[in-house]
Amino acid sequence: MKEYQVVLRNENQKKATENPVASFWEKANELTDFCSAWSSEPFSKIAFSAFWDRENLFFKFRVFDIHIHLDQKDDSIDSIGNSDRVELFFRTNASLDPYYCLEIDTAGRVMDFKARPGKDFDFDWNWPKNDLEITTSKDEISFTVEGRISIQSLNDLNLIHNNTIETGVFRAKFDKNTNDEYEPTWISWVNPNTETPNFHIASSFGKFILME
Repeated sequence: MKEYQVVLRNENQKKATENPVASFWEKANELTDFCSAWSSEPFSKIAFSAFWDRENLFFKFRVFDIHIHLDQKDDSIDSIGNSDRVELFFRTNASLDPYYCLEIDTAGRVMDFKARPGKDFDFDWNWPKNDLEITTSKDEISFTVEGRISIQSLNDLNLIHNNTIETGVFRAKFDKNTNDEYEPTWISWVNPNTETPNFHIASSFGKFILME
């Protein structure tokens, strides 16, 4: 499995600056080896970073794309599902029974749900409110989605084993087709090696290693 090392920010580093989260991103490892397994079209660069401090896992997507599709008819699951977004999936084990999904669009709306094999989705489940925090921003060349997930919530969901979190990292990019309809290009860190697009499969996950 592909691995990504999540660097540790210690107490001394946290106290060294007034804005410790912002200042620590340059020390985090950058993950950029994404692929679009079901399309030969080029896609915009995605830079993912993460670090942890024993209390929280911090993550950041920076996507170098300014042509963003955002379905704003309402704040429903369907609306988020029809928008450009980034995604993190966390699984308890290779059986995917269960796994947990965070899909976040450029407006900071979150589609969070519990899932089981065969795309059995429980949209009534939500990540504990105080254990998840999301912010988004844009500049002239990119959009950014940042987040904080409490380590306690990850442990409560049985997602950390031997300082490892089995994780899927994805992006959905929407463009108009020849029929003037929006359709997605699916982009992932790990190539699931399936004939048709499918992130909800064991082969789409890698490992986040929480470094000491």
